[in-house]
Amino acid sequence: MRRDVIHSLLVANRGEIACRIFRTCRDLGITTVAVYSDADAGALHVREADLAVRLPGSAPADTYLRGDLVVAAALAAGADAVHPGYGFLSESAAFAAAVQDAGLTWVGPPVKAIELMASKTRAKELMGGAGVPLLAPVDPATASEDDLPLLLKAASGGGGRGMRIVRELDSLPGELLAAAAEAASAFGDGEVFAEPYVERGRHVEVQVMADAYDTVWALGTRDCSLQRRHQKVIEEAPAPGLDEGLRTRLHDAAVAAARAVGYRGAGTVEFLVSAEGRPYFLEMNTRLQVEHPVTEAVFGVDLVALQLRVAEGEPLDPVLPAASGHAVEARLYAEDPARDWQPQTGALLTLEVPEAPGLRLDTGYTGGDTIGVHYDPMLAKVIAHAPTRTEAVRLLAGALERARIHGPVTNRELLVRSLRHPDFAAARLDTGFYDRHLADLTAPGAGDPATAALAAALAEAVRATASPGPAPTPTRFGAWRNLPSQPQVKRFRSEPDGTEHEIAYRTPRTGTPEPYDAPGVRVLAAAPDRVTLELDGVTRHFELARDRDRLHVDTAGASYTFTALPRFTDPATQTDPGSLLAPMPGTVVRLAEGLAPGVPVEAGQPLIWLEAMKMEHRILAPASGTLTALHAAPGHQVEVGALLAVVQEDPDATPVAASASAPASASAPASASVPEENA
Repeated sequence: MRRDVIHSLLVANRGEIACRIFRTCRDLGITTVAVYSDADAGALHVREADLAVRLPGSAPADTYLRGDLVVAAALAAGADAVHPGYGFLSESAAFAAAVQDAGLTWVGPPVKAIELMASKTRAKELMGGAGVPLLAPVDPATASEDDLPLLLKAASGGGGRGMRIVRELDSLPGELLAAAAEAASAFGDGEVFAEPYVERGRHVEVQVMADAYDTVWALGTRDCSLQRRHQKVIEEAPAPGLDEGLRTRLHDAAVAAARAVGYRGAGTVEFLVSAEGRPYFLEMNTRLQVEHPVTEAVFGVDLVALQLRVAEGEPLDPVLPAASGHAVEARLYAEDPARDWQPQTGALLTLEVPEAPGLRLDTGYTGGDTIGVHYDPMLAKVIAHAPTRTEAVRLLAGALERARIHGPVTNRELLVRSLRHPDFAAARLDTGFYDRHLADLTAPGAGDPATAALAAALAEAVRATASPGPAPTPTRFGAWRNLPSQPQVKRFRSEPDGTEHEIAYRTPRTGTPEPYDAPGVRVLAAAPDRVTLELDGVTRHFELARDRDRLHVDTAGASYTFTALPRFTDPATQTDPGSLLAPMPGTVVRLAEGLAPGVPVEAGQPLIWLEAMKMEHRILAPASGTLTALHAAPGHQVEVGALLAVVQEDPDATPVAASASAPASASAPASASVPEENA
């Protein structure tokens, strides 16, 4: 067989996965080539590559989804191979063919295998013929009450886009139209199919690796059941709680699926496992998965290195690598789970995860980078590997808890709470985990934000009195004393919940601030970046970082972000009642039919659709009334907080329930935004 030695590799992707592939290339002595959009000109994957080629524009459709530009970039940089990563063009048969037609080595499966698995409906037909267990399809035209609930899915693409759960027959026609429109917009193919929705099902997958010599590895199972909007949040290997018979059946079905399409390289066969333990084929992803590191940790392999080896025509070892221990991965997103998982943007001041044996960090960002609106909001993946599941989960939760992450709101606290939840600890896993537990997982924690605000106030007071020059030496002193000097006040607002804290302190002649009227508190040390307090006999340390008017406070078991407020509120900053503000920067993609100033609206009615970071958000009417102003139009780019529309409430109408939408205001401008399940 032909052997193509790879000397220079272009990664047709960005962010974390590009950086991860480059890491293996450096270990193998392969020159790395990045492509980048204008929005990614200063991105980490560009900084880490040996060479980089610009793709003019910022939107994915103009850049990372332009296969012709990517192939031209590879040729211009002298690359002899292309790795697609995941997402974007990774499962495009046309792109794979174009790479090979240009004389480049394609680090991926055969074009025919991609084509066969590109459509979920055709893939299911093929898998049925190979003896892989399937859910029986349902014809939406003849569906009855007995068929409910149904799951509508896009035939092409993935990531939850075009996916809908239908529990009422009357809603089926509308959901079919919405799913088809979303699928057409996301993948250029509006085909949608229906199948039974399995309640409390588990998402279990098998990693396969195949060569051109009929060797197919089934590298164990992964559980990916903890999902939001049909996207995975926490993954682990091996999938816990499966009996040996079920594991064997899953492995055999995955190997049969790979052989049925003549597969080569890395791929993943995904299954839905019912509460009764019956597996059903979902799809085959003809690429590397986001969660591949947990398999690498358990089997001690480098899947990217194996992809390159297979692409060069080398065989796999006929003996499967041995598995050892347990691995868990958490996806760290710039998003607010408590507010409908809204993605967040802005400057990432700090991203530091502790280093320890068994821990791994895969990321496309470092402190000082900016999180933009054009791409997925995932900041990093944190992976823990240990001899047992209990040890791996504890290691991962502890690492996330001690991480210093300053900037936009993230899902870090949700991840820690999820890993420590009794159902997760007991491996009671299914895809409805967050539907059942989200309220508890995002409720105010047992931390002490008031004390963290006190530490912030003391640090700010020290900073304000410090003379120019080197950082001052922390001042150490004992219990504070009542002094006749007038107390001073600092005000902070907790982010993102909006709680305000007012802290009183004194600055005596020593120049060291002391808390005012705070029994049980002793200040042991104070500096602009670190405060040590003794609270009822327990010493606690607070690390502080400032970014303009925001202060980030890290302490054992908790992290807080505060915005410094003026002593008195400026009435001019208030927003008129009924104002609908953009919850994030993005693009207005459509308006409700007939929407114009003067038309009546109903509470909870979707008025404006905003797209940002691969997600579509519906801006809802906060109450029934009249639309008095409309400032949004399809195609408009808007910044966070931009005024989109104003609804004058009918005083006799009932406001929309807070769980669906709350009135937009200066303190909660995004509360009327509900994300679509399309990320």
